[in-house]
Amino acid sequence: MSVLLLQFAGPLQAWGSSARFARRTTEPAPTKSGVLGLLAAALGRPRTADPSDLAALQFGVRVDQRGTLLRDFQTAHDIDTGDAFPVSERFYLADAVFVAALQGPHQQLSELLHALRQPGYLPYLGRRSCPPARPIDLALREDLDLEAALVAEPWRASEWHQWRRRNEPEITLEVLIEATGATGRVDMLRDQPLSFDPAHRRYAFRGVRTTTATVPNPRATQPVSHDPTSVLRSE
Repeated sequence: MSVLLLQFAGPLQAWGSSARFARRTTEPAPTKSGVLGLLAAALGRPRTADPSDLAALQFGVRVDQRGTLLRDFQTAHDIDTGDAFPVSERFYLADAVFVAALQGPHQQLSELLHALRQPGYLPYLGRRSCPPARPIDLALREDLDLEAALVAEPWRASEWHQWRRRNEPEITLEVLIEATGATGRVDMLRDQPLSFDPAHRRYAFRGVRTTTATVPNPRATQPVSHDPTSVLRSE
């Protein structure tokens, strides 16, 4: 088994799992269905294609920069009649950064890495209005499992965010791992894709366990020893 590491950074992101009708919410971190939808698009697949091969991959995500929840109101009119549609309330994550990981067969992940570098359809971070600000592909690891790869990956937060926390030599980050036979607390999220077909989208529940990873801060300042009497002493 290998692990494909991805990064999601952009001005806006939106990862819905229960968004319906005029209120489109977002989860606080990328969902498995959203990430697999991005990969299926990179492969050039139609939405009616069977996603079961992608759904079999194990998924995890690390929250490198939580971002800020943003709410937007959108209006629209029928192009033929001019009638107004209901006001749409949409939520986004602004200035967020995440590192995601997928574990599975090496050959399959190699194909996904190639597709991300030459995508069939342009990728976006949950919604078409959310383009990525950085390359999505990070690395394909063969020496680590999913959780270890997320712990070992350098901190990917924005430079300004790293400088703001420069007094912290180590940063503790939240990690969400797909639960497969895990013990302890497991949260359920309905984002295991069964069908992306617009006529009949279907998702199953999957378990998610929460853990943490501690990573070094590359902007950390070294402590300075200040002795005001040093100038009074001869060398």
